[in-house]
Amino acid sequence: MNFLLRNVAIQDLKQLSDLAGQFSLLNLPSDKKVLAEKIERSQGSFSGDLAPPEAEYLFVVEDLEQGQIAGSSLIIAKHGNEESPHYYFKILKKNRFSEDLGIGFIHQVLRLCEDTDGPTEIGGLLIDRNYRRRPEKLGRQISLIRFLFMGMNPEDFQSRVLCELTPPLAEGGRSEFWEALGRRFTGLPYQEADLISQRNKEFISSLFPEEEIYLTLLDSRARLVLGRVGQETRPAQHLLESIGFQYLHEVDPFDGGPHYGADTQDISIVKNGRWVSVLNSSRGQFSQHALIGVHRDGQFRGVQSAFEDQDGQIVLPESAMRTLSLDPGEKVYISPVKGG
Repeated sequence: MNFLLRNVAIQDLKQLSDLAGQFSLLNLPSDKKVLAEKIERSQGSFSGDLAPPEAEYLFVVEDLEQGQIAGSSLIIAKHGNEESPHYYFKILKKNRFSEDLGIGFIHQVLRLCEDTDGPTEIGGLLIDRNYRRRPEKLGRQISLIRFLFMGMNPEDFQSRVLCELTPPLAEGGRSEFWEALGRRFTGLPYQEADLISQRNKEFISSLFPEEEIYLTLLDSRARLVLGRVGQETRPAQHLLESIGFQYLHEVDPFDGGPHYGADTQDISIVKNGRWVSVLNSSRGQFSQHALIGVHRDGQFRGVQSAFEDQDGQIVLPESAMRTLSLDPGEKVYISPVKGG
């Protein structure tokens, strides 16, 4: 068992910063000061000292042989409250018809919406480019482990889960949607506006139009990317769809990226999860595969492993027992996944 899925630790800061530097995620930037704050918040969340809306859980996947952080993922326990609402554009359709001309159109319009009782949000999904296309499918593991953790601790999360997917961006991270809309109402560059929104969202409700916006008024480049998923994000989209997420016909007000969502209990990893005891045996046929997690003393450890089911209890390979630091008789939380 060469890879461990676990909560982030302060000693991961440098490697996590290097990993984040390969990408440009706003909810997981390469800024060491910001990352140190996120690690501290994550430690408080895993230990139970922080509760929604402050709680954030940051996971990493560690290559145990190399001592290398190969990827990360994040859960924001609650995205949207009275102090910091969740803003999005709802995409609606409007019919317009002229009796005299006999001409009609079905228009798409954007309506700015505010949610002060928001869902749980997932984000921060990064995989080191050196670890992509490996047979272990580390991106899949570090993504799905978030839902296993939600199944273990349902009281800490909302009844809905949201994911904001990255749309196609032009060279230099330019957002055609922002240039056509947001910049005209705020005067701010895309990256600066999105960074400000991480701390203060007042300007969104104050400067964005209250009226519905007809998409026909935007240029073709902005319309082309609205609600679309960027090439590098498509594997994440397909994975989410496979476990129960659907497009919500909502988009991010900054870059027009699509929002996908699901009821927490309907997500397959959550729905199929269960607590089981581990038997004192290292021999088995190990014909099934599952994500397996243990959360004790404020520390989370998880693996994807083969297992054998024996009358409601399970047998694990010795390598999985060692990686999870398990003793026979302990309870673990498992959710079956396709093997490999």
